[in-house]
Amino acid sequence: MPVDRLLPTPEAELLLDLVRDIADHELAPLVDEYERDARYPDGLFQLLGDAGVLGLPYPEQYGGGGQPYEVYLQVLEELASRWSSVAVATSVHVMACFPMVQYGSAGQKDEWLPRMLTGELIGGYSLSEPHAGSDAAALSCRADAVDGGYLVTGSKAWITHGGRADFYTLFARTAPGSRGVSCFLAPGRVDGLQFGPPEQKMGLHAIPTAGAFWDGAFLESDRLIGVEGEGLPIAFSALDSGRLGIAAVATGLAQAALDVAVQYARERTAFGKPIFDHEGLGFLLADMAAAVDSARATYLDAARRRDAGHPYSRQASVAKLIATDAAMKVTTDAVQVLGGYGYTTDFPVERYMREAKIMQIFEGTNQIQRLVISRGLNPSRTAAVRSEGRPGVHRVG
Repeated sequence: MPVDRLLPTPEAELLLDLVRDIADHELAPLVDEYERDARYPDGLFQLLGDAGVLGLPYPEQYGGGGQPYEVYLQVLEELASRWSSVAVATSVHVMACFPMVQYGSAGQKDEWLPRMLTGELIGGYSLSEPHAGSDAAALSCRADAVDGGYLVTGSKAWITHGGRADFYTLFARTAPGSRGVSCFLAPGRVDGLQFGPPEQKMGLHAIPTAGAFWDGAFLESDRLIGVEGEGLPIAFSALDSGRLGIAAVATGLAQAALDVAVQYARERTAFGKPIFDHEGLGFLLADMAAAVDSARATYLDAARRRDAGHPYSRQASVAKLIATDAAMKVTTDAVQVLGGYGYTTDFPVERYMREAKIMQIFEGTNQIQRLVISRGLNPSRTAAVRSEGRPGVHRVG
């Protein structure tokens, strides 16, 4: 059922109507088949780009939508309620654009952003490594300075859109220590770059996740974003926004599971009446609805702080934690509401449950989110950790 949203402007309401139409007519008819067959949705991201979805929170002068994060996240939730894989890939693309928007030079922005924000170029975010998960300061992939640029050597892991993206926001080591990581806009295809086979995942099958292998690939010097050694602060600032994206995706997934469970409970009868009217099940559905509403409230609170220019790192972690835990619980309960049918592929709730699990893991596990939240409650400790350059807050994908 459509969510009754509180949007800040009439323009935002029209935008959300457009996205709902696209989600209903372009995403919903494909999702079951494409997820079952692990089939990539060719052309779909260009469609979303043409509709302005892939650059919504970024400046209009570069082809973005100029919308507040509050609006962008609700758009993302609508996509996720029809197709989580597509919504996750959209969130990752928007996060991959963030370093260029915030730290790129004027010349870099003019050259790259119009194609990135309109979806002509689809992006991935390449921070994780096989042996550097939550401890991002342990990155070992190197970018060695040479005449005119850098030679990149090493491995990366868990890249959403790995092997499919047109560019990757790449984090590689240019010097020893926590201040020795730098950020690059890497091309999706270049000599010396290969990708492994897609990971065999529990869910989100339509969008590949793969590792990358860099073997002396050359990147021109103008592909460095910001300055050398600024990579980890750039990565972590992008992650704050990315966590909000995943919170919105998880909320959309949970809303979809709730909708299926409510519809089924209205139609299924037991002991002479719809099972919805049995108090025990009604209370379960009420708890599911409360969890979805709470998840939405937390991500909107963090987004509004971000839009107002206030600190929001702790609130982003709260939103990611609350929303993804809610998605796991709500999707599991939806399977329970449907009983034996919930355990079959005749209904989508078993897929929703599988998809929800990864959301507790990527963009920093929920254990890491608790660490971020606890540090946010102790400002002196937070300042000390930042000065050491060891936030230990990482993502998978």
